[in-house]
Amino acid sequence: MLHLIKSPKILQYLFADFLWKIDTNEKVIYLTFDDGPHPVITPWIIDLMNKYNAKGTFFLIGDAVSRHPDLYQLYKANGHQVGNHTYKHIKGWQSRKKNYLKEIAKCAKIVESNLFRPPYGQINLQAIQEIKKKYKVVMWDVLSWDFDTKTSAKICLSNVINSSKEGSIIVFHENEKSIKNIMYALPKVLEHFTKLGYEFKAIPTD
Repeated sequence: MLHLIKSPKILQYLFADFLWKIDTNEKVIYLTFDDGPHPVITPWIIDLMNKYNAKGTFFLIGDAVSRHPDLYQLYKANGHQVGNHTYKHIKGWQSRKKNYLKEIAKCAKIVESNLFRPPYGQINLQAIQEIKKKYKVVMWDVLSWDFDTKTSAKICLSNVINSSKEGSIIVFHENEKSIKNIMYALPKVLEHFTKLGYEFKAIPTD
């Protein structure tokens, strides 16, 4: 399996109207988290982020939000940004356009945001134009690989440290598979870049 850490330039070119990174010379990094909320990892992430006055963007699965409405409020109460990640985390390339748009709409009923990230990075190609009418599609330029149980926590950390720079959008995950890796890597990422004078901000919605 090919482990792409940086998003390929060809994809960034072909889908140039998606947000892959933020053009800036300021020392700002954008941490994003997919697949939440999760009863264990979500409160832990928020507590850790608070220690660094760091803000993040959380792309949430509607079904998980419906099961953990208290955690949805926790993101909001701590000044983080939320985004739509479909209701059931479906694959865009294996879905009909109509069903894919329904999944996004169902999630939108409980996740208030104009940010959207397609699960697995697989957006339904037939639905792109309709999605863009309502949402800013947020991709990434650095993938931590925290979700891959064959990727060690140390590799996960080095993926982020060695590939991130000003304006990078980094992906971590709030799910069972990622717990071990994110609990090792995220504190060290926050510490490393804070020492270098970086801030951690949420993705702007405008």
